[in-house]
Amino acid sequence: MAYIPIGTIEWHGVHNPTGADTLQAEGLALLCAQKGGGLVFPPLYYGESRSESLMEANAPDREAIATEMGLDPDNFLPDRMPFPPMEQSFNYERLLVHMLAEVMSLGFELGVLVAGHYPLIDQARAAVLRFNKWRPARYGGMLAWACMDYLSLTDRYDCAGDHAAGWETSHLMHLHRNTVDLALLPPKGERLVGVDGVMPPQDATADFGRETLEASAESIVKEVNHRLHNRDRYAGHGNSLKEGLWDDA
Repeated sequence: MAYIPIGTIEWHGVHNPTGADTLQAEGLALLCAQKGGGLVFPPLYYGESRSESLMEANAPDREAIATEMGLDPDNFLPDRMPFPPMEQSFNYERLLVHMLAEVMSLGFELGVLVAGHYPLIDQARAAVLRFNKWRPARYGGMLAWACMDYLSLTDRYDCAGDHAAGWETSHLMHLHRNTVDLALLPPKGERLVGVDGVMPPQDATADFGRETLEASAESIVKEVNHRLHNRDRYAGHGNSLKEGLWDDA
């Protein structure tokens, strides 16, 4: 199997790196490969829509985010991109399908897109469906799947999934401690720019980041192994995105 981390370059608070999503996706992919085997491809930071589902472009406090970044808020207006938002999305989906085809050409049986930027899971799933319907992949080729860190953990952690709050900040503290500076945050309760989540980022710890990434990786590896050994169960129309079949018993 091959893991392909995908993310973006996006504001994640004064305390986190702007490449936070991709760093998390890569770290999770590496952990999955260490636990269950496989190879991790270089991460993809670029190419997604810069006009939709991006904090700098769409958040209610987008102007404050741009100010914190030292940039003009107009940098992120749709007319600053060469393609309209819908075309950007289609272009990105095509890029992901092309990447999966390249992975298949190298002899892999399963290609897994690991989305770090949450909105990308929808485009990753669209690319997976399109790829799995492609005749060379469907008949004897590679099976594709897409995943994200928190989706299988929402029943275990009430803070699962956030933007630059305790969940993501804890991941980065575990994976890349030198990229996080909690001292830059204001006291708890004060306004945060471009941060949203249940767990305050001031409460983030590397230990919690390790715990939740381990839990996510274990869930993903179960899905991956089941797909490798039960390909036929994912081959029918609409079946390639099914999850939890490993737990049928």
